[in-house]
Amino acid sequence: MSHEQKSATPTTKKVVISVDAMGSDRGPASVVAGLALSAAEFVDLNFIIHGDEAMLAPLIGSHSILKARCTLSHAPRVVTMDDKPSHVMRHGEGTSMWSCIECIKKSEATVAVSCGNTGALMALSMIRLRKLPNVNRPAIACLWPSRNAGGFNVMLDVGADIKADAGDLLQYATMGVAYARNGLRLKKPRVGLLNVGTEEHKGRVELKLAHELIAAASAAGNYDFIGFVEGGDIPGTVCDVIVTDGFTGNIALKTGEGTAKLLSDLMREAFSATLLSKIAALVSMSSLKRLSRTMDPRRVNGGVFLGLNGTVVKSHGSADATGVAAAVRLAYQLAASNFTSDLAEQVASATHAGQSSALNEMPQAAVNG
Repeated sequence: MSHEQKSATPTTKKVVISVDAMGSDRGPASVVAGLALSAAEFVDLNFIIHGDEAMLAPLIGSHSILKARCTLSHAPRVVTMDDKPSHVMRHGEGTSMWSCIECIKKSEATVAVSCGNTGALMALSMIRLRKLPNVNRPAIACLWPSRNAGGFNVMLDVGADIKADAGDLLQYATMGVAYARNGLRLKKPRVGLLNVGTEEHKGRVELKLAHELIAAASAAGNYDFIGFVEGGDIPGTVCDVIVTDGFTGNIALKTGEGTAKLLSDLMREAFSATLLSKIAALVSMSSLKRLSRTMDPRRVNGGVFLGLNGTVVKSHGSADATGVAAAVRLAYQLAASNFTSDLAEQVASATHAGQSSALNEMPQAAVNG
């Protein structure tokens, strides 16, 4: 193995990832270039690439490192960003996205990666892979840059479903713990429930009930529940997993991305405004580059669909080769850590703990009938 190639964990067989090469806003060239970067990073990584063979074969052939590590699966049609999920569910067969998900269903690959239409990808994933037993609503989890030692926190749901009752939030906590354990290598993650304040009397009724359920399941789930957290704690050190509904989570995510872009633009303007500021930028170049890498959204590209019989990573549609490689790196880590099995065990354990807690809190007369 060369010094440029590595394996995140020792594996006895190749890790195979299914890739939808046609859904990117930048076209398949960026996707294939990202796969080449990933192949150079992980020596035991292979790909099944789905899309138009006439377009993809020359692109793959231009990267020597991919020639022996890719299987090309021809899919003549593409799911566009304008396609409605309901239409794709009925008529999506033959598209690169459908073919990509089918690989997971048939156990030909461990994780699927796509830059395509988020709603269509979730809909196809749900109908083809189905939900895990006891899961009511799947969730999308993202990595949020933070001050924690690992550099990131997990937040979910960030847009799979705008609704979430107390039981759903418990399942999100359970799935987020499994993701943090496998993706961030945390043995006992700390979980916080997003609210308008940290006091237990604040928030909606379902949040208060979720607070009780998540606390009751913490021992069985092997996590620490720290209670309610506020928006300012999302990038902080208070917890490792932030649980919320998809409506709140998606707004928080988009606000965070917009704020990061605003700060980046303002800094660029400030350091180019005058001759003195340009000199200051030159003197501070190494620090600015380090800050730029920290704020670079490409480093955390990839939302993970949780709660399905298979793992799906959603890359930003506008991701370049570096962004695609980041999504594939995440997919590799989850595949190598047996994430799907661990997630199913976590959900089953938490469901049992939650049911036991609810039974214990019922009046005795109701328990006895």
